[in-house]
Amino acid sequence: MREIVLPETKPALEWVNGRVLQKVSPQRRHALAQMKFSLALNAWASDRGCGMVGTEWEFRLQPPGEVRRPLVPDVAYLSYTRVPYEDESAADNPRVAPDAVVEVLSPRDRKKDVEDKLRVYLSCGASVVFLVDTPRETVTARDCTREQLFQRNDTVTHPSLPDFAMPVSFLFARPRPKQ
Repeated sequence: MREIVLPETKPALEWVNGRVLQKVSPQRRHALAQMKFSLALNAWASDRGCGMVGTEWEFRLQPPGEVRRPLVPDVAYLSYTRVPYEDESAADNPRVAPDAVVEVLSPRDRKKDVEDKLRVYLSCGASVVFLVDTPRETVTARDCTREQLFQRNDTVTHPSLPDFAMPVSFLFARPRPKQ
C-alpha cells in the first residue's frame, strides 16, 4: 500500500490533485469563521458526548484505488463511533475521514482543488462537508447526494448531525466592543 508522507510544517501541507499544497495562513474573516464554526460544533459534540472537534487536524485518507494522503480540514468532527474514545493513538492522525468537515474558502483556492478535497472526504466516508464562503457570507453543505446553500438569515443543519443548528449570521458577526 502506498502512502504519501509530507514533512510537518506550519502552515501544514496537504496532498491535493496530485501535488503538495500548503495551507494558507488565514486572514481575519477566515480565522473568525473557522473558530466560530469550531466552537458551535464542539459545543454540540460535547453536549452529546459523541465525538471530538479540532482545527487544522491532519487526517490520512485513502480513497478506493488511490494512494493514502494527508488532508488538513479547517475544522473536523470525528465521532467516537469512527474512532473510539479510548483509542487516543488512532485519533492523533486518523486513517478514517472525519464525520463532518468544514473548509473555509480562501481567495487563492482553486475550484478544482476544492472539488478534489470534497471528493476525497466524501469517498472516504465523511457524511458532510461544509464550505464557508466569507465574502458571500454563505455556507454550502455537500454530501454524497445533495448540496444545500445556507445564506446569512438561515440556520445550518444536516441530518448527519442530529440537533446541530448554527445560525449562519453567527459565523459572520463581527465582535463588538464593550460599551
